Amino acid sequence: MRNKAVGPVRWCGRTSCLSLTSIPRPVTSEAVPEGAPPRTAGEHGRGRWVFVLVVVVLLGSMAAAMVTAAVEQSPTIDEPVYVGTAVVYLEQHSLRYNPEHPPLGKLVIAAGLAFADVRFDAAFVGDQTQLGRHVLYESGNDPQRLLLFARLPMIVLTLLFGLVVLAFARDLFGPTGGLVALALYAFSPDVIAHGSLATFDVPTAGFLLTSVWSLWRARGRPVPYLVLAGLALGAALATKMSALAAVPVLLALVVLSVRHTGDPDSTRSRGLLRLGGAVVAVVLVAVAVVWISYLVVDPRLRWEAPGDLPAAQGLRAVVTWLPFPQPYRDGMLVQFGFEDRVWGGFLFGRHYLGSLWYYLPAALLVKTPLGAMALWTAGAVALVAVRRLRPVAPYLLAPTAVLLVAAMSGNRDLGARYAIFVPVFLAVAAAGVAAGVVGTRRRWARVVVAALVVFTAVSSLRTFPYYLPYSNEAFGGPARTHLRLHDSNVDWGQDLGRLADRLARRYPGERVWLVYKGSGVPSHYGITASDPLTAPPDRVHGLLVVSDSSIAKADDRLAALIRGSTAIDAVGHSITIFRRP
Repeated sequence: MRNKAVGPVRWCGRTSCLSLTSIPRPVTSEAVPEGAPPRTAGEHGRGRWVFVLVVVVLLGSMAAAMVTAAVEQSPTIDEPVYVGTAVVYLEQHSLRYNPEHPPLGKLVIAAGLAFADVRFDAAFVGDQTQLGRHVLYESGNDPQRLLLFARLPMIVLTLLFGLVVLAFARDLFGPTGGLVALALYAFSPDVIAHGSLATFDVPTAGFLLTSVWSLWRARGRPVPYLVLAGLALGAALATKMSALAAVPVLLALVVLSVRHTGDPDSTRSRGLLRLGGAVVAVVLVAVAVVWISYLVVDPRLRWEAPGDLPAAQGLRAVVTWLPFPQPYRDGMLVQFGFEDRVWGGFLFGRHYLGSLWYYLPAALLVKTPLGAMALWTAGAVALVAVRRLRPVAPYLLAPTAVLLVAAMSGNRDLGARYAIFVPVFLAVAAAGVAAGVVGTRRRWARVVVAALVVFTAVSSLRTFPYYLPYSNEAFGGPARTHLRLHDSNVDWGQDLGRLADRLARRYPGERVWLVYKGSGVPSHYGITASDPLTAPPDRVHGLLVVSDSSIAKADDRLAALIRGSTAIDAVGHSITIFRRP
């Protein structure tokens, strides 16, 4: 017996309405108070202008924070490799450097460097680390200018993903929900920190969110939004290989969305054919994007595999069957080689070798604003607990959970950036609470939501412009992050320029001993320093300057030097200056 077609389900409360079958339009609206005159066209126009103004203010403040960070920060550890590879893309159209990451992120960086008049020695021979140093410091370029041109396209991309967050949340929960989601995104210290760098974590998360949003809208208009979902998924895969973990759940969402639009009069076989065709179409579009990203760099796809690739054995042999170019598959083997190494970690004051399964949740607990954390939790609970919201849950919570589990299984406890998709996806989930669709005291709930958003904004603004070392108030703020976390959570080499300014201003002419963890070249910034680890301890006197990540993992020799010194200053919450008598 055929099922009867069911019309759109719409639930209306006193102040809002929620529809879970009519997707492409905003589904929450403000109710007109009983007995009030109808709104005029002018009032509606003013409401739209207020909405636009708030959006502009939020994205404007985010842009100001990211540009300031981009201008002031010296290169982080990974950036020189990406900048150097992007220059090789522009000058030589070669794929030989940085195969462990697909080309799209570096092509975005190259789009900025194309306007930077980069000097590059075509005869250069060296590995990718040497390449980055050569481009930034040995070719007559201004490294800060090059970094800014490399970082600006990523900043623009991060702002565009803010519009995706806004649009997705507005589709689900109306204008109020959209603004709250955008506020959580725009004031996320981790998104600001990594969105202002020439790295790939934020772009990957943003492309994945765009794909999920497109799949949600495909419940109303399948064809155009399935194509858009495939393009966005392909862009994520062409930016960072970790996006592969999301492919199974996104293909399941394709089935869910297409089934929602199914014809109740169609036969079972036709329905299965329709579902299979949709999945194949999304896969083909995504794979095409990956191939195009490689062909843009080198249309002839010249490639020579590195000689030290790990063997594709066991489950890793699946890599050889992936429908991607050979450089992509070999790049995955390079990533497997990284995973086979034993990395050092640091969590809550303890240095350890290997990885901890709970590292990423613990790092997020430290580095997430308390207001945002409360709204994320309430939003996730609402999507699961409230029956009318459950159709939304698979689109927001399933990708987040799968990606987080995949990231937690990795062997590199190097930063919360590996889970940067959490603040991106859960900003949208949190907007469900803001729409006032749960609870019985909706007015009080909205006051609480507004207070939590303001708390998040204040916490974020207080750390300006030092976003990388941010931690929330429960863990002492950014000045104490280095006591609990290390590496890209706090000290990624970003404060070398600030250190040079501090030494010149406060400690001119003093002897400096430096242990710096980063990719910058101290002498370029005017820092004349010696390595205290190569000198007898009794000769190390004056200023002992140590990156906080080096303090976290100090060996016996460095630890002894620090114990015999007095901390007198800190630079950017990532470098500590000691005085050693």
